[in-house]
Amino acid sequence: MGSDLQTYNFNQNSNWFWWPLFPLYPYGTRNTIFKELVSEKVWCFEQLQGLYYVAVPIRMTVVKVPKGLMLFNPLPPTKALIDSLKVLQQKHGPICTIVLPTASGLEHKIPMPAMARAFPKATLWLCPGQWSFPLALPLTWLGFPPNRTRTLFADGLPHQDSCRWISLGPIDIGLGRFQEISCYHKESQSLLVTDALIGIESEPPEIFDLDPTPLLFHAREKGDEPLKDSFSLRKKGWKRLVLFASYSKPDQLKIPSIKTIIKNCFKPGLRNWKSHFGIYPFEWEKNWELSTEEIIGVKSPLLQVAPVIERLVFPRAKSEFLRWLDEIKAIKGMKRIIPAHYSAPINFNDSDCKALRNKINFSEWAPSEKSWSFLGKLDQILLNKNIVPKNPLKAFRD
Repeated sequence: MGSDLQTYNFNQNSNWFWWPLFPLYPYGTRNTIFKELVSEKVWCFEQLQGLYYVAVPIRMTVVKVPKGLMLFNPLPPTKALIDSLKVLQQKHGPICTIVLPTASGLEHKIPMPAMARAFPKATLWLCPGQWSFPLALPLTWLGFPPNRTRTLFADGLPHQDSCRWISLGPIDIGLGRFQEISCYHKESQSLLVTDALIGIESEPPEIFDLDPTPLLFHAREKGDEPLKDSFSLRKKGWKRLVLFASYSKPDQLKIPSIKTIIKNCFKPGLRNWKSHFGIYPFEWEKNWELSTEEIIGVKSPLLQVAPVIERLVFPRAKSEFLRWLDEIKAIKGMKRIIPAHYSAPINFNDSDCKALRNKINFSEWAPSEKSWSFLGKLDQILLNKNIVPKNPLKAFRD
């Protein structure tokens, strides 16, 4: 690994032409890695997504079901991803089911119509309560083919012999609902979730090996520093990136003056888009790394509710989250959990679920101090303006 950031070339197999619909980094280039998670039963595809180089892994899980394969949480179907799926199909049967298990997750919703077109014989199953903003549009206008689109629970459930389906929510979040349908795949003893739980570990995810720029960008102290590459810098950048993704504005982060930001711009070696031309509006306190201990595991992924989900989606709905965990805890034989973000798979059985439930139940829920302060202030603003309800469990009871 050299000291200078090398150039990473991407081929046309990684192109994603519909990125303007939801312009997240890395925009029109979606590198993808493929992994087998459970031998001959569960696989996954991972890409990156984020804002301003705050990019985290996003995952589509593929499970073996009777007569074929089921896709859970679709990703942008680049040529590279489709080609790998075709290899799986040759051995395990056709893509017969595509599941969108969330009502509000745009990063999962946007790729769904394109994935449906790529596999025209697959049946689509959607979480109840799909909504769009700023206009409430019918599903057909959003690209969902009406003749093969179904709603989970209302129209039945797919593969009930091999899968158990569990709802978290619905929760009223003002503009629409938050609801997520988890899937327990019996044969692999795996629980598939979307945003409800995540596991974060200290090592940067493998997907960054294809292009570590986001890690190296955030590993710097000032904007006039060039992007250097080393393993220690990648770990440093990963920890800061996790703080951004978890809290939006961590307490240990300060914003330098406009004069300081401009002073560091356009220095030699930084006059390019990769370094954002030296624009780096961040200044970290010396003890910033201590705050990562609460959210990043040392030897294994630390399973948790993502702070942004806990503070902005569930601040007044803890009881619903605990109810969901109670239902998960009752599953016999569960061995692992596969979230749609960060690390997977993560060891997770009924005892682990019970311990997690107790930790949540007896800990302060949705705090507003320290790194949580920005999220807490944002939630209070939304509450004061009646954008989010005081009782989010009152509506949407299907």
